[in-house]
Amino acid sequence: MSKLMGALAAVLAALAAPAGAARGAIFGPHVADCSPEAGRPAMLVQVTGFKSRTGLVRVQSYGNPKRFFEKGAWLERVEIPTPANGSVEICMPVPSSGTYAVSVRHDVNGSGKSDMKDGGGLSGNPSVSLTDLIFKRKPDPEEVAVHVGSGVVTVPVVLKYVQGGSVKPIRTAFR
Repeated sequence: MSKLMGALAAVLAALAAPAGAARGAIFGPHVADCSPEAGRPAMLVQVTGFKSRTGLVRVQSYGNPKRFFEKGAWLERVEIPTPANGSVEICMPVPSSGTYAVSVRHDVNGSGKSDMKDGGGLSGNPSVSLTDLIFKRKPDPEEVAVHVGSGVVTVPVVLKYVQGGSVKPIRTAFR
């Protein structure tokens, strides 16, 4: 009976927690870099808003504001299979305190190539138009800048997908 009461108490505590309070599992090769014991600068990228739970998630970090999101200018790249549920948290270590940016791509079909079904997001969650995508316009570096000190900074990224003539989050997303 006491095991049942303990389980019931745990469920009630989870239900009482504020939305978003629960942390998902941290994925990727740098999990230890985001632990409090590491004492190193890092970004914990929290990705939400998945259209589906298929394919791959790729996170890239950038360190030079003049080259944010340029092809091949990333500092670190982590790619994982899309987890079956929950938010996706990926630890991205950085070399030192400073200003960084993050891009995320949800390769829905796992092809390794960008297509119109894929989703994406950037640190700072700037607005992106279909025209921006077509002409490969990058947001202002100030909009996407992440200031990292000596510890771990959480970077929320909400995925956006092409829907009709716009790019926006999925309303019934698989968080």
